[in-house]
Amino acid sequence: MDGMKHITGSAPTKILIYVVGIAVAAGALVAYLYIAGPQGPRYSWLDVVFWVGLVAWSTRVAVALPFNAAMSHLFVIILGAIILFPPWLAMLIVAVGYFSSEFGKPTFPWYKDLFNRAQNTLVTGLAALVWHFLTEVAPVGLGRFDISAGVAIVAASFVLFISNITLVYYVIHLASGAPFRKIWVDNFRWLSLSYFVLAPIGLFMARAYQIPLVGGWGGFSVLFILMLLYYSRFYWDERVKLQEALDSTIEVLVKALDAKDPHTRLHSERVAAISKDLAKAAGLDESDQRKIEYGARIHDIGKVSIPDSILLKPGRLTEEEFNQIKLHPTDGIKLLQPAQRYMRDVLPIIRHHHERWDGRGYPDGLAGQETHLWARIVALGDAYEAMTAGRPYVKAKTPEEALREIMDLAGSQFDPKLAKLFHELWLQDPLWKDREVFLRASTSQAPSSDSSAPSSPAPAYRTSEELN
Repeated sequence: MDGMKHITGSAPTKILIYVVGIAVAAGALVAYLYIAGPQGPRYSWLDVVFWVGLVAWSTRVAVALPFNAAMSHLFVIILGAIILFPPWLAMLIVAVGYFSSEFGKPTFPWYKDLFNRAQNTLVTGLAALVWHFLTEVAPVGLGRFDISAGVAIVAASFVLFISNITLVYYVIHLASGAPFRKIWVDNFRWLSLSYFVLAPIGLFMARAYQIPLVGGWGGFSVLFILMLLYYSRFYWDERVKLQEALDSTIEVLVKALDAKDPHTRLHSERVAAISKDLAKAAGLDESDQRKIEYGARIHDIGKVSIPDSILLKPGRLTEEEFNQIKLHPTDGIKLLQPAQRYMRDVLPIIRHHHERWDGRGYPDGLAGQETHLWARIVALGDAYEAMTAGRPYVKAKTPEEALREIMDLAGSQFDPKLAKLFHELWLQDPLWKDREVFLRASTSQAPSSDSSAPSSPAPAYRTSEELN
């Protein structure tokens, strides 16, 4: 698993120190195992060259994952290598054969390649030590107690998995600011399933290489196994593509909704920009900011079910028509129900962005912190955008007038702590403060301060801490 595949820009000092530390640890472990470690089975240099080629192949067919990471079947190759070679040589095979698909590009600097190469080398050594201990040292030291190869490969897989994701997720934590525990816990379940289901294939592949079934050379058997393994990667590939297709479909719906009404042009983009800045000011991490920004983009998705005669009505709405408008949060939830497993974190934004701090909002009449923090953030951004956009029958407020109204409604309609943060942000003169300025900048694709266009959400995390 690669953790620095698409991290852009110059590396902070803390990341460089971490990367160099991993590289030094990997080099020291190779040297120690070469001098004092187990020597393992006999091998030829043809074996070494073949398995270096397998490592290189596996890293070239990596599947992109959320959060700028990638995953390949390299771990299966590593498990085969630690069975066939001494630990130090298995580490060198990984170090030499590892070539990221981004290797050699100007956007892929040396420290990223060094990290990916070094961390995979280090975890190979740790897993190899477990395998050799359980298959060579433990059986002798424990007398008649026999540890099967199956148990040993599961134990080695576990060490490989834990050490790999720990090293990778920590560098993601350093690069993104997302809490390490959130990254680790949320991805553990589905990644661990893939590792442990496929782990026995590493043992089977090594045995097939040792006992040739076709042509007197085990490489033919291994290549056949890898051909089958290659197609299993589509489980991961299709998962990522499905998320991308879902995001694209929702993006089309949002743009179609904005295109309906010229008075709400770029409404969602401006709400997203406000919400992201407010989330950052509230101390939420980068991953939460991205998901809030994404949720803000689609917060009005339920309005696609409202008839144009009501949605685009030039005059004031009747009570019956307004009641129909008030259904759009729950309609949005229904619309996205088939994709709930991919969007569970942003659904509270869609359902509750019209709740009020005093409990007089809709659809559930939640009060205070009963409403999710993310929904309260988007609700404030949505209100400010609507006030300054106006309608044919309601004159748009100036930024100053809208700010005064928000402060007047702090503690009744809006979370008072968020309203205070909003006031502080507003005084910094962000791009979204003036609607016309924001529209001109967005139309001309000019930089939008710190409120860039929302990206697809990372792996969904459960919650975010409330403001203290």
